[in-house]
Amino acid sequence: MKTLNRSTVTANSYPERIIQFGEGNFLRAFADWMIHEMNKNPGFNTGVVVVQPIEQGLVKTLNDQDGLYTLYLNGIKNGLAVSEHQIIDCIQRAINPYKEYSAYLSIAENPDLRFVISNTTEAGIAYHKADKLADSPQKSFPGKLTAFLYKRFKTFKGASDKGLIILPCELIDRNGDNLKRIILQYAAEWNLPTEFVNWIDKNNIFCNTLVDRIVPGYPKNKIDRITKELGYKDNLVVEGEQFHLWVIEGPKEVKEEFPADQNGLNVVFTDNMEPYRTRKVRILNGAHTSLVPVGYLYGIDTVRESLEDPLVGVFLKNAIFNEICPTLDLPEKELIQFSNDVLDRFKNPYL
Repeated sequence: MKTLNRSTVTANSYPERIIQFGEGNFLRAFADWMIHEMNKNPGFNTGVVVVQPIEQGLVKTLNDQDGLYTLYLNGIKNGLAVSEHQIIDCIQRAINPYKEYSAYLSIAENPDLRFVISNTTEAGIAYHKADKLADSPQKSFPGKLTAFLYKRFKTFKGASDKGLIILPCELIDRNGDNLKRIILQYAAEWNLPTEFVNWIDKNNIFCNTLVDRIVPGYPKNKIDRITKELGYKDNLVVEGEQFHLWVIEGPKEVKEEFPADQNGLNVVFTDNMEPYRTRKVRILNGAHTSLVPVGYLYGIDTVRESLEDPLVGVFLKNAIFNEICPTLDLPEKELIQFSNDVLDRFKNPYL
């Protein structure tokens, strides 16, 4: 059986405008899927070059498949249980900086590069005191990015239009602010020029973001059936739920250059993401916390079964719509839609 790559299937190629730190299941089922969808409309035309943030990873497998992989999205859509799949083709190549550090830095010389996307786990945006500019590579993700940005600064002599829009997806509060803070800390400790510090501060946009999608990952237990269904071997198959949400806090130009909300994607651009974080915590986490003890004491084992129960299901809906939603400072229409999405997620038969 043939293996998925660009010689066995027809796939689009795009100019590399995004450098992505992280090749794991989440980014491939979330950000890369969104970029793939955005590329379906004329004008965006954006490819991704992936950088492996730690020494062990999937770069070789990604390159063996020419950046291609199959994404399954499973869940409730328009009231029905749906399983859809497609080949994602926005990743153009992948680099392991632990083996190809010079190739990694050379990406900074690309004049068309505009975005940085990352997901290096909750522990990824962290300061590592031992990191030095001369390391190849630095251990931490912020250290690697500092060296990368300094290379770009030197290559283009501090040109104001060669700064980047940085979209971290790590699940920590104020992820963009924290990443910028650590980069400036490295710049100071490495005695980098004041002009570079000013360029970072004024010409690069560090967005705070909130991401939401359940990604079960590689379907190991059913890969034989999936391979037979697809008709080709794919070592990077990834599964995710239908629901997705990306809240991006930043200036208006981010929305203009990364118009994900115009492609039917659930992407929110805002100057204050805190109401959306509070909404997620109170409705999604709060509903789950409210449900578990009631369902458990009632003799129900799963969230989906609880929702389908006429008594417990009504209890949960009352908790969400009558108790939780009134505490939130967002438009009622948005709260109702998000609440209904949460209920659909709880009912997902694929999870």
